[in-house]
Amino acid sequence: MSRIGKLPVAVPAGVNIDVTGPLVKVKGPKGELQQPILEFVTVKLEGSELVVERKNDGKSGRSAHGLTRTLIQNMVVGVTTGFRKSLELQGVGYRAAKAGNNLNLSLGYSHPVTYEAPSGITFTVEGTNKIHVDGIDKQKVGQVAAEIRDLRPPEPYKGKGVRYEGEVVRKKMGKAGKASKK
Repeated sequence: MSRIGKLPVAVPAGVNIDVTGPLVKVKGPKGELQQPILEFVTVKLEGSELVVERKNDGKSGRSAHGLTRTLIQNMVVGVTTGFRKSLELQGVGYRAAKAGNNLNLSLGYSHPVTYEAPSGITFTVEGTNKIHVDGIDKQKVGQVAAEIRDLRPPEPYKGKGVRYEGEVVRKKMGKAGKASKK
């Protein structure tokens, strides 16, 4: 039995869950999300808890059990509190500014980079070198943060670039640290 899959999903007050056929819809104060259910599991609403059960003990049923429960839990958390990923810009002249819903970035290129916010995602810029990506869909928040990081990933010699908050970049020595061969 899946340790994660057998745990029920608590449904807080103010959140409506609708299970119709192969689709789960979660509606809360921050918005609405929906997720298709895999055919190997069933989802039942029992009081103020949502229970995910698998139909058989085959490999696909076991793997879908915990996955489905986690996806539903993430939807419930997303519509109640939301998700946030924070990014830091490190480097001389590296800046971020918000223009409407878009993000204007100076990342050491000869041109400024503009990143348009997809639907459901909001940006918050703190100072000039900190970006917060907020949204209700955990997958989309992580994907947008990864795309912004890929615009200028941290390089290993000076550590300049866009990195996640708290990310540690191991620095290399460069030419001066190389031992001479004789």
